[in-house]
Amino acid sequence: MKKQKIEINLEVFETLSELPEHIQELMNKAQQARENAYAPYSHFRVGAALRLSSGLIVTGNNQENAAFPSGLCAERVAVFNAGANFPNETITDLAITVRAESHEVAEAIAPCGACRQSLAEYEQKQKSPIAIYFKGETGAIIKVASVMDLLPLGFDAKYL
Repeated sequence: MKKQKIEINLEVFETLSELPEHIQELMNKAQQARENAYAPYSHFRVGAALRLSSGLIVTGNNQENAAFPSGLCAERVAVFNAGANFPNETITDLAITVRAESHEVAEAIAPCGACRQSLAEYEQKQKSPIAIYFKGETGAIIKVASVMDLLPLGFDAKYL
């Protein structure tokens, strides 16, 4: 039997000020988007902001619906918006931040599985990695250099 080890490489930034300025700007846009989230059921707001190769920033936030699970996560709102409106652009970076209305979230929250799969599709389509930065309301920021760092052994079109 052959065993393999899967490792996830990530960077941890203790404060927002440790990030490069263009990523600080992206995280600030994600925080602004988070405050406009429609989260009347979960009371858990998520904001996302992505930067395209042109420098344009596209934002998204979670959009809930009483007919669960009809809503969409912030990451998918942002990436689908970029894909629909800027189909020939490459996504270079993605910033994600969360805030719960009932307690402080002081740890970095990574994208859910559905978002990871959607982001992986875009990364494969554009043939270049998307750096992802994620954080809670407070606390450290985590960076992964590629969606595949969050989705090892991912499923893609080559299996179809």
